[in-house]
Amino acid sequence: MSLEPVDDALDEMLEDYPDDLAESLSQREAWRRQVADQNADLEFIIADLDRWPVGTPIKAAFLDGSDELHARIARAVQPIGEACGVTIDFGADHHGGFHRWTTSDRDYAADIRISFDQGGYWSLVGTASVDSSVGSPFGGVGGRPNQRSLNLGGYTERLPGTWRRTVLHEFLHALAFKHEHQNMLGPCQDEFRWEDDEWYVPTLDDTGRFIGDEHGRRPGIYTYLSGAPNRWSKAKVDHNLRSAGAEDAAAGPFDPASVMLYRFPKLFYKTDPSGCAPQGNGQDLSEGDERGLNLLYPKLASAQEADREKRGRRADTAIAAVESLEMLESADDGNADYLASTMQLLDRLT
Repeated sequence: MSLEPVDDALDEMLEDYPDDLAESLSQREAWRRQVADQNADLEFIIADLDRWPVGTPIKAAFLDGSDELHARIARAVQPIGEACGVTIDFGADHHGGFHRWTTSDRDYAADIRISFDQGGYWSLVGTASVDSSVGSPFGGVGGRPNQRSLNLGGYTERLPGTWRRTVLHEFLHALAFKHEHQNMLGPCQDEFRWEDDEWYVPTLDDTGRFIGDEHGRRPGIYTYLSGAPNRWSKAKVDHNLRSAGAEDAAAGPFDPASVMLYRFPKLFYKTDPSGCAPQGNGQDLSEGDERGLNLLYPKLASAQEADREKRGRRADTAIAAVESLEMLESADDGNADYLASTMQLLDRLT
């Protein structure tokens, strides 16, 4: 196949985890919040566990695809390593080989396990990719050694015109970045047209997308995303578009040039031009992206030493988490499973 990018219209299929994975992540977040609520000193475990240790290479491996495709992905990710103190190890050598993983692996062949065979583009956030509580044990996506953690669907067949932006976007997720439109310091929540225009008559085009009715009234975001190709419920829209909670996210100033900001259809916004609309070229890391990378993964050796000290404190945090869990009246086998996976993650990262 040819790996020449295909210039096409913006793909309006937004990132979306498989349903079983989304449910698993929701339960995991609820458990972490419940434990943290028992002890304010535990709150940092919520966000800090998502970040990879500074100074430790992050291993990435491919399930499928050719060496030529792997080389393109690795080159597209290079700006991330140049901007901060993180190294993503794809395993390329002078023979052109790259790390591989398989769906029968029992041990982790890689921290980030890449595939091209699933629908859509998505990535687990940060160290969720090595958290065994993430995803169904019988599913193909999750935090276990034999499960996908980052997917670039269809890249073995064709590269979309915006493929470099998508690669950067998904790998920033893999490094613990969240969507910029969910930044609570930004304008998007107030700028989004959540509801239909008054008296809108639901109208579909031939592809199953909701469009304006014969009087020019437009569907709101909830209606629009309930149609093709996304077919999202209101709860899924809220999860993917509403602001992330302040208690588990370190937010900087809103960055309209970030590769983490979606290019939404104009009907998503109340105004045109909108303050929520992307202003960057969509292909390169913005200055804000680079600042964020340096915040999470600084280059300085002193920062690496500070990170080692912080990881040492995680052992004490794990003990406190055990004590907090014992105090939960709702403690059950499910909570015990989440606790075990968190302890394993702490061991892996320290």
